[in-house]
Amino acid sequence: MEYVSHSERETEELGAELSRHLRAGNVIAFRGGLGMGKTAFVRGLARGLGYPGRVTSPTFTIVNEYEGGRLPLFHFDLYRLNGAGELWDLGWDEYRERGGVCAAEWSEQAPELFPEGTIRVTLERGPDGDTSRRITITDLEEGVPS
Repeated sequence: MEYVSHSERETEELGAELSRHLRAGNVIAFRGGLGMGKTAFVRGLARGLGYPGRVTSPTFTIVNEYEGGRLPLFHFDLYRLNGAGELWDLGWDEYRERGGVCAAEWSEQAPELFPEGTIRVTLERGPDGDTSRRITITDLEEGVPS
């Protein structure tokens, strides 16, 4: 499904709506350039899962953990990684087994980590250029937000 967001708030709202469809073990692979709204989308996911705290990009920490909601959310940023091996060393498989949702920004850095069944979210400039985003969500088994 494809959506157009006209603001950061709308991007967060789409993330919150998607969170209603998530279950333990889901993996979300994000693609999109700098400033396209990946972290805003994850903020919405966290809010929709019931996490009340601050959500920030894990660019320098690689992973942020958000617990206390319906499901834990593990937010990865693969931008600085040199392939899947580095994420395996950080415990990717252990995070996957913890009964939460793994959301990975810059998933193109390690495409082999995201097999069939991965929810894919692509964010790119929308029809209004800098003021909008085209957000495409694919491979969500239980349907997508309306």
